[in-house]
Amino acid sequence: GIASVVAGHPLDTVKTRLQAGQGYGNTLKCVLTVYRNESVAGFFKGMSFPLASIGIYSSVVFGVYSNTLRFLSQLRHGDPASAPSLADMTVASLVAGVLSVGIGTPVELVKIRLQMQTQPYTKGSVKLKSTVPGSPVYRGPIHCFRTILQKEGIAGVYRGNVAMLLRDVPGYYAYFIPYAMFCDWITPDGSISPNPSSIWVAGGVAGAVSWAVCTPMDVVKSRLQADGVYLNQYKGTLDCMLQSYQNEGIKVFFRGLLVNTVRGFPSSAAMFLGYELSLKAMKRCQTETTP
Repeated sequence: GIASVVAGHPLDTVKTRLQAGQGYGNTLKCVLTVYRNESVAGFFKGMSFPLASIGIYSSVVFGVYSNTLRFLSQLRHGDPASAPSLADMTVASLVAGVLSVGIGTPVELVKIRLQMQTQPYTKGSVKLKSTVPGSPVYRGPIHCFRTILQKEGIAGVYRGNVAMLLRDVPGYYAYFIPYAMFCDWITPDGSISPNPSSIWVAGGVAGAVSWAVCTPMDVVKSRLQADGVYLNQYKGTLDCMLQSYQNEGIKVFFRGLLVNTVRGFPSSAAMFLGYELSLKAMKRCQTETTP
């Protein structure tokens, strides 16, 4: 999880600015604007909170997915270690997607609020000029979380959870299944498990596919969660979709598609490689320490 955050966060910041900010134009212009106004540090805004919590989040997602697969294999075939079917992987992906929202929404909210707080802000009048850095609203992730909780309550902490649910349920389906299928396809016959290069490629492809599928609802989620740093523009998921469509047309839902797809490859490759290698290391350690 930590590997995936470090690998993908700079492009995630660019993606969030493109989706929820104003005046950034295309991807290249956004990158140059962030660098010119905030230097390299600007690309890593909001990284500390996901970095600190990604271990728990990844444990839930991967743990729920694999344990659901074992449960279904035991239920259907009488053996938890039997090869899962496509139906088993589909159900496990959907369950992981639903449960991930409970942990993921507050983390995403804090990350996006910190990424988007570079616009000028005054208590008297709110001015939205996203290309000009302004006074920060939040001093850091803890202050951000505490401020949201005090001003908006639990509902505020889970702002955008419906959009995230609509993003992650199909997203994890397009994440785990392509990984399993592609990994199986590129693993040589006779090998017990895929080698690291196969895991890296399969994980990267799965991440690119998943983020391409997720982008429309990711735009809605980003806008909902960024909304509230300065003012509240959207009443909910449907209102955000309607306002975005009315103001910018259908193309708005594909903002950040290229960045999402490109970012998805190294981020997910690092995630799956870290996951598989960690499991192998822990299994080897258990074998060596068991008398």
